[in-house]
Amino acid sequence: MTAIKNFSSVGHFQQANRSNSSFLAALEKRCLIWMAHRLPAWVNSDHLTALGSISVAIAGVLYWHARAHRAALAAAILFLILNWFGDSLDGTLARVRNRQRPRYGFYVDHVLDALGSFFLISGLAFSGYMTPAVAYAFLILYLLLSIEIYLATYTIGTFHLSFWSFGPTELRVLLAVGTAVALWQPYALIAGHRFLLFDVGFSVGTLGLAATLTYAVIEHTRALYKLETIKP
Repeated sequence: MTAIKNFSSVGHFQQANRSNSSFLAALEKRCLIWMAHRLPAWVNSDHLTALGSISVAIAGVLYWHARAHRAALAAAILFLILNWFGDSLDGTLARVRNRQRPRYGFYVDHVLDALGSFFLISGLAFSGYMTPAVAYAFLILYLLLSIEIYLATYTIGTFHLSFWSFGPTELRVLLAVGTAVALWQPYALIAGHRFLLFDVGFSVGTLGLAATLTYAVIEHTRALYKLETIKP
């Protein structure tokens, strides 16, 4: 509690560089700036952050509800879009209006992202369209990679929004497309065996996250070791 009470005495904060080389990054940036310039003045970044967080939680509830009513999958896609709108536009709006709060924004945005991921994946895990073990294996790897990214942001000074041309927006697009397919065909036929479509997709995603985490840990450890090697 003492550390929290004395927070106002913390010295200069150095904002990290942002790195985003995903497939959709350039197009997404242009779209977000276009929308930010056209939002009403009464809409601020906190409103958008709240919209993104509430939307992903509702999407999780809808995936869970799809166990009884398949049409809930269609509604989940809508809330994934709203989540992208709020979560992606809040920082852009702050930068366009020169109303940035880098410490507050970084902390709140990513705490809420972690909670939102838990609600979303839990909804999928109990939707009947996905095996819980596959869902939570993906969530664990996703959160581990998130921790690595945040540690690298602090120690290296670069906030990596994507790896190997994939970032949060691409993951949302894949989930939305997979959800649309699952509305009509929730199974995938592989080598004559039938598997849940989401199990296949998220298993591939889990392997991708594991490979990304391994690569990032090795590269960042190597970079920091070279940077801080003590010469005799």
